[in-house]
Amino acid sequence: MIKKVIFLALLAGTFSISAGAQDKKMPPLDASPMDMAYYPVMYPYVVKVKGEPGSLVARVIYSRPQTKGRQIFGNLEEYGKIWRLGANEATEIEFFRPVIIAGKNIPKGRYTIYAIPTEKTWTIILNRDTDIWGAFKYDQRKDVVRTALPVVSVDTPVEAFTMAFEKGDPGANLVIAWDKVSVSLPIKWSEAIAKKK
Repeated sequence: MIKKVIFLALLAGTFSISAGAQDKKMPPLDASPMDMAYYPVMYPYVVKVKGEPGSLVARVIYSRPQTKGRQIFGNLEEYGKIWRLGANEATEIEFFRPVIIAGKNIPKGRYTIYAIPTEKTWTIILNRDTDIWGAFKYDQRKDVVRTALPVVSVDTPVEAFTMAFEKGDPGANLVIAWDKVSVSLPIKWSEAIAKKK
């Protein structure tokens, strides 16, 4: 009889905990959801699941705002102003080996990546300060590298802001696209350069 009472008491406690958990409201889906891109492309699946050879070079974490019929560059994102490259938290890129960008050696590590868009070029900036919201606290003194990239018009407008790696020659390119334009950031590393020679 005592065992039955204890069992019923435990059962009642379990139901009350479950009911309490169901009452908690979870945050809604963000209007600009966070996404991630790897180089090699789809590294966790290709290397970790399928078992193909490869070592991780870079990963970018960013939010993906949508155009929603708005004019983006020169309007929503003003020309000549620092931009977080997405929405919400500033975009971060992590290198798992030293790389070379615009002829400069970049140590492995995590960086915030910003852009200053203009109609014909975007200045891409890697900055040492990480875990930043927006670009409100951007500090130019912490820049690691700046490079100007030509703007390319795309045939099919890109609704959701997108960042993706593709194989370069040598190394990789980080392609950044939104609305009617894209830019491509060349990233090299010693192994890729050695294979080219």
